[in-house]
Amino acid sequence: MQRTARSVLVLLVALVCAGAAPAAAHAPSAAPADAEVRIETAEQWVWPVSQDVRIVRPFEAPPHRYGPGHRGIDLAADAAPLRAPASGVIAFAGVVVDRPLLTIDHGDGLVTTLEPATTELAVGDAVSRGQEIGALASGGHAAPGAVHFGVRLHGEYINPLLLLGGVPRAVLLPCC
Repeated sequence: MQRTARSVLVLLVALVCAGAAPAAAHAPSAAPADAEVRIETAEQWVWPVSQDVRIVRPFEAPPHRYGPGHRGIDLAADAAPLRAPASGVIAFAGVVVDRPLLTIDHGDGLVTTLEPATTELAVGDAVSRGQEIGALASGGHAAPGAVHFGVRLHGEYINPLLLLGGVPRAVLLPCC
C-alpha cells in the first residue's frame, strides 16, 4: 500500500514537471516593469476627493470571496466635498447598521460606494463625473477624516486604482 502511494506521488510529480516545461517555453514575454494594469471605461474616472489625494489605507485583496481583506481604499478627505468618480445614478443613500453610505451605479457592472458619506441626493438621481455629491460623515471603519472608496465590477470588489490611472504591475524578483 505504501509503495503504491509513493509510486502515484512520483508519477504525479513527473507529470506536473513534464507539463510545466512546454508551457514555460511558450510563455508570453514579461511586460515592462513600469507597465500598469488598468480597466478602460467610457469616461476617465476622477478621485472622489477634491483635495490632494492621500491614500490612508490601500486595497488588500482577500484570499477568497469571504476572506479577510480591505475591499477598497481609504482616502484622506477632511472637510473636502465628495465627488462622483464617474457618471452614474444614485443607487443607495442612507445608513447600513452604523455606516452612512452613498452608492453610485455607473452601468456596465461598475458600482462605487463611499463611506461614511452623507448627501442631499436621492436614489435615482443622475450624477456626472466630478460633480459634488456629498460630504464626509462619521462612522464606519475608516479612520476619522478619511473616506472609504469601494468599487465592484459585476459584484466582485476590485482595486479602485484600476480605474484611476492604473496599478503598477507586480515584479517578481529573483530569490536568494
